[in-house]
Amino acid sequence: MKQVFFISFLLIVTIGAFAQIEKVINKSEVERIEKKLSADDMEGRRTFTPGLVKAGNFIADEFKKAGLQQAPGLTGYKQEFTMVQPRLVSVSGSFDQQALPEKSIVVNTSAADLEVTEKSGFEKIRIKPGSNLNTEIAGLTRAGKNYLVLIDTSYAALFSRMAGRGSRPVFKANNSIVYVLSAADPKTYKISIKQEVKELGLSNIVGVIPGKSKRDEYVIFSAHYDHLGIGRPVDGDSIFNGANDDAAGSTAVIMLANYFNTLHNNERTLVFAAFCGEEVGGYGSQYFSRQFAPEKVAAMFNIEMIGTDSKWGKNSAYITGYEKTDMGKILEKNLQGTGFQFYPDPYTTQGLFYRSDNATLARLGVPAHTISTSKMDSEQYYHTVNDEIETLDMDNMAAIIRAIALSSQTIVSGKDTPSRVDTQQLR
Repeated sequence: MKQVFFISFLLIVTIGAFAQIEKVINKSEVERIEKKLSADDMEGRRTFTPGLVKAGNFIADEFKKAGLQQAPGLTGYKQEFTMVQPRLVSVSGSFDQQALPEKSIVVNTSAADLEVTEKSGFEKIRIKPGSNLNTEIAGLTRAGKNYLVLIDTSYAALFSRMAGRGSRPVFKANNSIVYVLSAADPKTYKISIKQEVKELGLSNIVGVIPGKSKRDEYVIFSAHYDHLGIGRPVDGDSIFNGANDDAAGSTAVIMLANYFNTLHNNERTLVFAAFCGEEVGGYGSQYFSRQFAPEKVAAMFNIEMIGTDSKWGKNSAYITGYEKTDMGKILEKNLQGTGFQFYPDPYTTQGLFYRSDNATLARLGVPAHTISTSKMDSEQYYHTVNDEIETLDMDNMAAIIRAIALSSQTIVSGKDTPSRVDTQQLR
């Protein structure tokens, strides 16, 4: 009888919570924000364009209206940072006076000219076979020191991908990292590069609700607000509006900010972030993630493409990397009686866990997952000019956002703490 009473009580509380939450997270508000972010005058929100700046200003205004506080160290809601876009002019190197192939050298630096020798004060690091290359590189990047990194030749395939990124923007920094694909351990060496450097400014949009009893523990709600911009016309339409990808996620973050600031009962500090640069390399989330000690982040809810029905229909979504922590089980427990269902990612062969803005923190052990409904094997408007608001289901999108809000409650309150990602198993 006690068990029956408890289940009945849980259902009443859950149904009541759903009724209350609809006052804040409802179709009309979701549609208002989504319509604005995916409008033609945002020009597809391409990174490094005025359209992206305009979208960022709108999100910042919404955070202000929601009553969010500014993140520590910021004077507004814009978390600004600088990228540099290098154009390699020349590179050369030698180990123990033996010339190195140009393709075996990759340099991550903001400098136009750089020469590194054994007398330059660079710490020499070797990445041995069997290590997780991505995790190792992420750790070195976060350290902010000057390194000469010797990468074992068993990583040749991964290294070739690194080499192919030579003309892509990199973070402006005071340190430099030189990567060399080599089995050698040289006593003397010389690496020289020359490049042309162009500076580019970007902004994440960030707001917080400080926690009460667990102020130094963080729960992050995030999405990216950039998209593909303007491209080749198709039937007279050249704007890639990105309504689902990822104006939908950004809309969710704004709605969740409004909801949780209305409750104002979070024990952990809540961080709401709209990232730039996801489509061109995940720059925004990488910079954002560097501002946190990973062990202080209890959970990250990254929201990506929730505007269309999932493969299971309405009132459902999936969680990438579901098996890597117990966060999904916590969310399911909190949704009992709502009729909403979270599922494990059905598209594991596509590596979605590593393809969105959750990846940087997840690789550092944070239970950071992406929630999505996108049918990645058949989403017909994905990365096309037809990804417009008319293709989205506003009612279902509002239901998904409400489900995220309700499912996160025990994590927000500090009652539940998801298990960590085993970084040794990240492959």
